[in-house]
Amino acid sequence: MTSPDQPLQTAIQQAFQALYNHTLAVVPLQNTKKEFEGTHTFVTFPYTSPLKKKPDEIAQEVGTYLIEQSNLIEDFNVVKGFLNLHLKDAIWIDIFQQIYKNPDFGQHPSLGKKVVVEYSSPNTNKPLHLGHLRNNFLGYAVAEILKLAGYDVHKTQIINDRGIHICKSMLAYQKFGQQETPASSSMKGDHLVGKYYVAFNKAYKAEVNTLIEQGVDKNTATKEAPILKEAQAMLQKWEDNDPTVVALWKKMNGWVYEGFNTTYEDIGVDFDSELHESETYLLGKDIIEQALEEGIFYKKENGSIWVDLQEEKLDEKLVLRADGTAVYMTQDIGTAELRYKSLGMDKMIYVVGNEQDWHFKVLFTILKKLGRSYAQDLHHLSYGMVDLPTGKMKSREGTVVDADELVAEVINIAKQRTLELGKIEELNEEEAQQLFRIIGLGALKYFLLKVDPKKRMLYNPMESIDFQGDTAPYIQYNYVRTASVKRTALQSGVSFNDQLEGYTALAPSEADLIRHLADFPKKIQEAADTLAPSVMAQYVYELTRLFSVFWTQVSILKAESTEARSFRIALADTVARTIKRGLQVLGIEVPEKM
Repeated sequence: MTSPDQPLQTAIQQAFQALYNHTLAVVPLQNTKKEFEGTHTFVTFPYTSPLKKKPDEIAQEVGTYLIEQSNLIEDFNVVKGFLNLHLKDAIWIDIFQQIYKNPDFGQHPSLGKKVVVEYSSPNTNKPLHLGHLRNNFLGYAVAEILKLAGYDVHKTQIINDRGIHICKSMLAYQKFGQQETPASSSMKGDHLVGKYYVAFNKAYKAEVNTLIEQGVDKNTATKEAPILKEAQAMLQKWEDNDPTVVALWKKMNGWVYEGFNTTYEDIGVDFDSELHESETYLLGKDIIEQALEEGIFYKKENGSIWVDLQEEKLDEKLVLRADGTAVYMTQDIGTAELRYKSLGMDKMIYVVGNEQDWHFKVLFTILKKLGRSYAQDLHHLSYGMVDLPTGKMKSREGTVVDADELVAEVINIAKQRTLELGKIEELNEEEAQQLFRIIGLGALKYFLLKVDPKKRMLYNPMESIDFQGDTAPYIQYNYVRTASVKRTALQSGVSFNDQLEGYTALAPSEADLIRHLADFPKKIQEAADTLAPSVMAQYVYELTRLFSVFWTQVSILKAESTEARSFRIALADTVARTIKRGLQVLGIEVPEKM
């Protein structure tokens, strides 16, 4: 038994049967509010009508029955219709022993179901930015949480490597690049290509302004600027498989992929597979044509193909242009079909910003109209944008916050804060640099993940790297302190017994810790069900806070008895193990020294 919920629910069912001859199919339990004594609360208001008794009377009678007839309850109190139950220490001690002896505690058994999680999916015309960081951290964390929840998880992305925006970078490089390479410029490949995307936009704006000065109206000028026309012509050449254009496309995309992979490695995310839009943009056309024949879609007079979603209050949607070229919806229909056939997933999660909410509603509705069995299990993890305080860490372009620059900046802030606090004299230079990286990157990830994904958020780099409060550095520091307990005992020859025998009376802070530890599997399930890594972040922070209270209120290595010492060393060791696992699913490392 690693949770008292089930036996407690059974005991309450038995109480209702014995006292009232009434069967309870479900027994909802709540955590007792902090201002009252107890751990579990049973609310009796719903039973006043069938039992024809006052709620506090029912609570008093059930509480008395549990004291007399079960071996679970030490004491209880009644607040109106709320029955607050205080479990016996022996129950919590038994639960802790089960947790301590299970190195895989928290891992749910396999469900035999496969989940595909798609995240990142950048364009190959510029480096990753702050928005990509929230996306990557969310996608990775959700995938790892689902693994703990018992799913077989496949992490993937689709890279947007074609289209007019890619040709803009290519054309600018062709015009202004002078054979520059990542090596010759000492720039990451994605940054170099992004430089030419900016160069295109600068040249484009200049040409638009020139046309306007010559008397051309603004709307026409934005469409007729010569450099834009050249980019459109280059896209047509790419689609016609022009060897020169394709060679340039492959070379510049290759630079970008090298840059992306360096960033992915630096921020600690990975993928099991990836698709490229250049490989998928023709997918879906056959499905569209087949649905047209079946009367699911319809064709307009100009030859374009549409789907009528007015009944679903989603209006009408273009799925194929009149000239037969695909739109994004065409591709996404085909890509979903490809993934189902190749991966056989039971569920798929698209981690995409909330500006695409409507797109995914339409996509999922279309797939349901097409009769795709997997359509019911497609989910859009919609997340809000990330803002920075005004004037903070603008990128070289002055418009977006570059991911590599932001990561470097938070690591530098971590270095400054750590040096200010001191206490790293025992670390050599390599260990110190690694510590700064773990603290800085952990602070960034935790700050972006602790907020409900649906909410728009403000990221403050300085606030994230604080060694007090709800931050990763605070948790990491306490992890080091927690993990050091057993190590110190072993190094100093303090005796302790892994069998944990003879300890019978818990201090309040010990009971609080065990209760929270016992909730770990439940919180994993909640985070998996809601696709919210913030649930896990909140759990780990609260566990850390409870350990800090325990640390200050009881003696561990100098405990009052050998039994207490053994128990508390084991408790600290288990807390360390759980903090580490909880942070790992968020993609956050823990240092062993700090």
